Amino acid sequence: MDTPQLPDCITLTRDHGLATVTLDRGPYGGGMNPLSAEAMEGLRDVARWLKTDIQTHCVILTGARVFSIGADLKDPDMHTHHLDTLTQRQQLLLGPDMCAAWEALEQITICAMERFALGGALALAVSCDWRVASDDCDIRLPEVPLGINMSWQANPRITVLVGPSRAKQLVILGENIGAEKAAQWGLVDVLAPAGGTLSAAQALAQKVLALPPVPVRMSKQAINAQANALSHLSSFMDREQYALLTGSDDNKAAVRAVIDKSKTK
Repeated sequence: MDTPQLPDCITLTRDHGLATVTLDRGPYGGGMNPLSAEAMEGLRDVARWLKTDIQTHCVILTGARVFSIGADLKDPDMHTHHLDTLTQRQQLLLGPDMCAAWEALEQITICAMERFALGGALALAVSCDWRVASDDCDIRLPEVPLGINMSWQANPRITVLVGPSRAKQLVILGENIGAEKAAQWGLVDVLAPAGGTLSAAQALAQKVLALPPVPVRMSKQAINAQANALSHLSSFMDREQYALLTGSDDNKAAVRAVIDKSKTK
């Protein structure tokens, strides 16, 4: 089966039942792998393709050098407040569709989070089954301080993992909880030394690959069905909430401050 056509910033390798998807936007964004619309489309499409690949039994999602600092605020395609309502709603499907495609995979998915997992990157990570984080990983959701809501249907996924009180701390305060606290909360499954997340994820993947694939897939499906039964019900309107808030005075001022700060570095 031919591999899918992907943008240059997304690579897919497969070896003996293990697929590795790597986000690499090169020096753009200071080498911090911000999620552009193109990158998100590639991540969505590779997950959809992998769902049809019965030769792959475990998938690792990672980033080159770092995982990702989240949505690319400099990408004009990520800004939708100037669009008409129907076009905006359609364009705002990209984030939730990307996360849903990863959650829908029947193979076990492991996200290797090196150094940064911010905002949309963390939303993507919690769409995977397990998360491996470097012990220096910055884990943070800056959306509310930026004047917008946490969307991409991430709130119920986070709540399932850490419980409602901790989910409120993570989502509302927007503070870096760090890898150690994230592991204590249940958001991170494995801690690794800096630079070691991919190796740790590969070691975890080998445990999966040693198991018969059909009951693994069945078990994942059953557990997800139970854990996520009300997820869509509680988050189906977060696209509309984002559309309301993006481009607001608070949001524009906060985004401008972030961009101005990056220019002075």
